[in-house]
Amino acid sequence: MSLLVLSLFGALTPTAPVRAAPVRSATEPLPLERLFDNTAVSDDARPGEADFDGTGASLSAADLAAAGWTPGRTLTVQRARLAWPRREPGDPDNVRAAGQSVRVTGRGDALAFLAAGTDGVDVTGTGSVSYANGTTSSYRLTAPDWRTGPLATKAVALPHVNTPGGQLAAQARLYVVTVPLVPGEQVASVRLPDSPGLHVFAVSVRGDTPGWSGSWAAATAGYPAVGPWRDRTLRLVVHTSVGGPRVRLRFDNTFAAAPVRIGSATVAVQAAGAAAREAPVAVAFGGAAGVEVAAGAQVFSDPLDFEVPADSSLLVSFHLPGTVTAAPVHRLARQRSYVSAAGDHTADVSATVYTTVLTGWPLLTGVDVGGGPGSVVLLGDSITDGEGATADADRRWPDVLADRLLAQDEVPHYGVLNQGISANRVVSDRYPGDGVATDTGGVSALHRFDRDVLAQTSARTAVVFQGVNDVRWGATADEVIGGLRELADRGHARGLRMLAATILPCEGEARCTAAVDAERAEVNAWIRDAGLFDGVLDFDGVVRDPDHPARMLPAYDSGDHLHPGDAGLAALAESVDLSLL
Repeated sequence: MSLLVLSLFGALTPTAPVRAAPVRSATEPLPLERLFDNTAVSDDARPGEADFDGTGASLSAADLAAAGWTPGRTLTVQRARLAWPRREPGDPDNVRAAGQSVRVTGRGDALAFLAAGTDGVDVTGTGSVSYANGTTSSYRLTAPDWRTGPLATKAVALPHVNTPGGQLAAQARLYVVTVPLVPGEQVASVRLPDSPGLHVFAVSVRGDTPGWSGSWAAATAGYPAVGPWRDRTLRLVVHTSVGGPRVRLRFDNTFAAAPVRIGSATVAVQAAGAAAREAPVAVAFGGAAGVEVAAGAQVFSDPLDFEVPADSSLLVSFHLPGTVTAAPVHRLARQRSYVSAAGDHTADVSATVYTTVLTGWPLLTGVDVGGGPGSVVLLGDSITDGEGATADADRRWPDVLADRLLAQDEVPHYGVLNQGISANRVVSDRYPGDGVATDTGGVSALHRFDRDVLAQTSARTAVVFQGVNDVRWGATADEVIGGLRELADRGHARGLRMLAATILPCEGEARCTAAVDAERAEVNAWIRDAGLFDGVLDFDGVVRDPDHPARMLPAYDSGDHLHPGDAGLAALAESVDLSLL
């Protein structure tokens, strides 16, 4: 039986789907919209026409429109394409899950639900998937509550709740939740759980990504104030792992409350700084030059015939015609990027107009290339992110690992996706997941695992290398172990090979006390001995001082006693047994 459970952290803990005997339903599956029996959205002037939760409360149509969630619009969240119901305010727009049979088709790695609960707590239920070959699999779905669920995992948050007595300044949340499917099988229909407090607005099969490998990625770390940028072109420098004959770009408006407009975008191979080797080539979005990215959603560019060299730097340029005062950002790029003077300069070859330097990556979260065997995803904190590495030199340990993979022929040339976030933790959020904030430490690994690992292009293996920030800030070894155990289970349920790396010693850094080191050692002992992961990368053993195991060897220390420098990061990457990947 396929199970998917939402933990106390709001993260999904699935087990893999298992084939069952053919089952015939007496109920003919219907499209979801023909089953709508609840009205969640109201006009602000007529709130009494909707009653989402049984108390007369509802979502504001104006708030949804302001977020870019307009009727009939297809939104992509966590790589799943889901259509917001094409309904007018006051019309039925969602299904209260009560065992209905829904017509859903396609092949993919997951079934995605746009959903929310209305019972004041998480709502859980078990449903089933029927396949074209007559078999079924079961799933367990949990939807957080629309008013009390975690902001860190929401797809979108709205600023108001409509009630018959007037509009409340209280947040409403909607969630995208995915459950695993039997790989390779054609889905024929889905039976919803029998949990009327669970409301489903849309459901779809998240397709596989054959023919693509992730070459570069960055995790959204927060939503800080920027610029402000108006009529500016951003030219971001990103370093590829694998190459290929085609390219597509991914932009994410994670954590945002409003849409952002990309007027045009190009890709080029870097010559130096903001200068391109040749004329940048335009990418399109659904055949158009630009695209609006709704709040909380993402967009992929159309596939472009463009030869992406392996182990090289690209310039991804995009014009922001409107005013952008805050944006989803990966703060610690360890790479200079650029902002232009006024105007659309995406096609410029020269660097002349790119007069402002950026040290983070806003909005852009992925570069995929055509072909290849898929990708390895590295889920980490500042050590993976590159703190301690020489800037503009691509000496993070993921970069060195990518070079090693390219230089050998014993295992496939996987793409390497660096999903490290400086200051990130396993079990607690640094950034709360909503609103403009200066903290860019990201939501927890548990809260971002679906987005930053499971939804990555052609992910095959994940490496979890986190925990030092948890124990440095008071988490117990048992808490960290519980989080790592959940990550392993969730990855395995989706067919990923899951590896874990031991936590590095850090004596000498202000928070790395003897008590912290004892917690760290307990976590490391569990990683080495529990056998829960498919392999262990003993990074602690690589960099520790054999005469003083609580601290890093001076030759590997960047100087702050917490982060390895270039030599230490290279040692981590060189120690990886590539056959484990």
